[in-house]
Amino acid sequence: MLTQAVTACVALGANLGDATAAVAQAASALAALPGTQLLRVSSLYRSAPFEAQGPDFINAVALLQTHLEPLALLDALQALEQASGRERPYHHAPRTLDLDVIFHGDTVLNTPRLTLPHPRWSERAFVLVPLAEVAPERVNLALLEAVKDQPIERLTGLRP
Repeated sequence: MLTQAVTACVALGANLGDATAAVAQAASALAALPGTQLLRVSSLYRSAPFEAQGPDFINAVALLQTHLEPLALLDALQALEQASGRERPYHHAPRTLDLDVIFHGDTVLNTPRLTLPHPRWSERAFVLVPLAEVAPERVNLALLEAVKDQPIERLTGLRP
């Protein structure tokens, strides 16, 4: 565990089963991770699969204050995915739950298991739009303009 907590950003998504419930339960589970406090969670958004097939996704972004090292956070997120029944039959397969570390403080990391910041975070409306809601300082208009053709809809009044 880190001695000093960092702010981490996690993207949440699901497109199998009750995706809304899965994302909401995952947001609650993030708050229960060791050495971690849930700071903010965006509204829920519906988006078409990006570079994938299957039903629409339900997405959100969460900001955490955590003492977990980057790989320990990844392990905890993958355990939550497993508990939700996540299977990985092929790349970009539909999923019961998908949790991605987008940022971990100012950490820059490139390992076979984890790259930080997430290498494609700035190319995906399903990350940028909810991120702009909870951490507007991370998202500028040029980034949002670049993803404006990716369908995404805020689900009014719904929060995880």
